[in-house]
Amino acid sequence: MDRIFGAFAHRIASWSGQPLAFILAVTVIIGWVVTGPLFGFSDTWQLIINTGTTIVTFLMVFLIQNAQNRDGSAIQAKLDELIRAGMDARNEFIGIEHLTEADLERVKAVLERECGSDETHRQLIDRLIRRR
Repeated sequence: MDRIFGAFAHRIASWSGQPLAFILAVTVIIGWVVTGPLFGFSDTWQLIINTGTTIVTFLMVFLIQNAQNRDGSAIQAKLDELIRAGMDARNEFIGIEHLTEADLERVKAVLERECGSDETHRQLIDRLIRRR
């Protein structure tokens, strides 16, 4: 089931990000607007677009979340491999995405302290900006 849903979600997410999908959505909206006078801008006419867009939005939330989860996992795996392959990298960082937010903030604070003072950071950033 995971494989079928994954393949389906990937195809829909890829297709929905294409210009053709946007053009189709705009065409549907224009068609709906054009039919307004024909239906007297009735409540039913408004309900059609409201219901349709709500259903599409509801379903797309799950497909987009699936795509983001997949992309995030792939990026994390690549970063873990770079850490593992690096001579000076600390393997303890592999898997830290599973820590709590508070733990991640503590790790970040320790790393920032190891890198030096705020003044040192500011100078390095200023130097980097001047290079451009």
